[in-house]
Amino acid sequence: MTEFWNNYQDTFIYAVIVIAVVLLLLFFTNLLNRWLIRKAKKKFGKEDPTTIRLVTRVLKTLWVLLGIIAFSFIFIPKEKYKVATKNFETTLYLGIVLIVTILTASIVEALFNRTIKKITSQGSDPTSYRFLRYLSVFAVYFLGLILASLAFPGLRGIAKTAIGGAGIIAVIIGVASQEALANLVSGLFIISFKPFRVGDVIKITDTLVGTVTDITLRHTVIRNYQNKMIVIPNAIINKEKLTNYDLEEKKICQWIEIGISYDSDIDLAKKIMKEECESHPNIFDNRSNQDLRNGVPLVIVRVTNLGDSSVTIRAWAWAWDFASAFVMKCELYESIKKRFDAEGIEIPFPHRTLVFKNNKT
Repeated sequence: MTEFWNNYQDTFIYAVIVIAVVLLLLFFTNLLNRWLIRKAKKKFGKEDPTTIRLVTRVLKTLWVLLGIIAFSFIFIPKEKYKVATKNFETTLYLGIVLIVTILTASIVEALFNRTIKKITSQGSDPTSYRFLRYLSVFAVYFLGLILASLAFPGLRGIAKTAIGGAGIIAVIIGVASQEALANLVSGLFIISFKPFRVGDVIKITDTLVGTVTDITLRHTVIRNYQNKMIVIPNAIINKEKLTNYDLEEKKICQWIEIGISYDSDIDLAKKIMKEECESHPNIFDNRSNQDLRNGVPLVIVRVTNLGDSSVTIRAWAWAWDFASAFVMKCELYESIKKRFDAEGIEIPFPHRTLVFKNNKT
């Protein structure tokens, strides 16, 4: 027993030291994690400290991996120590790069979030800062990936070229035809030319109308009036013809268009539509001083078409914005229909005449 101990004393001591160091690192990592979470909750309230938890998991995994590599020196021959040492250094390097990347991305995102909140509270447009936040975080992770690839000899040439600048241009040109970067480029166009911004109400099709809630590197998010989030790739929405109800002026002219039968009184129908529109609470007086002096009515009502079975009458009613115009349109159709029914104005509907012939044999 004494001889066995003398032969393997150094090995046992080395194994105990490795296990003790790993356990101590895990213990102090847990202590640091709890302290940072308490500080974060005290400063930021109910916000979940996701970054702290993620870094803690990465650190714990790193300590265990390094411990396993260090422990493996006991079982491998001395001629392989160089390879094991290289693996130990590579693992440590990758762990440091990963942690630094996560922390840097978290700090960048936090700074942008603080700026966005400040700009929003001042009533300014935060769209550009939202997009730059995604772009900056992407750049941090991209740089982290480049630095991590330096640990592998086969990828060093690519990484050094990319860091040099010409490689970045080559990477962008090479991937530009791909869908991912096509969405990125389209997102840059949206941010630069601003056909719409976060908070704008836009219409892409008759069934796709909603408020822009976010513009990311890949897609634009729209919340429709059913409270559903619609995700549209930037490359697609950049090609679409869309209507922006909040670009420059928000006021909108809403058409109230109804067809009446040829037997109905046109003047009475126009009078009813004019009265109902002018009495609606959402009506907006868009007349200029010159219009008022010339006696232009608040709501203009005209016959716009003589159809096959109906006379089309249209009222031009203005509202402050798209939402109030939509509500006004729905309520006016209802109130006008009731007035038409009460005063004998007929709204035509399709009729079909069936002719039965008696076949004489």
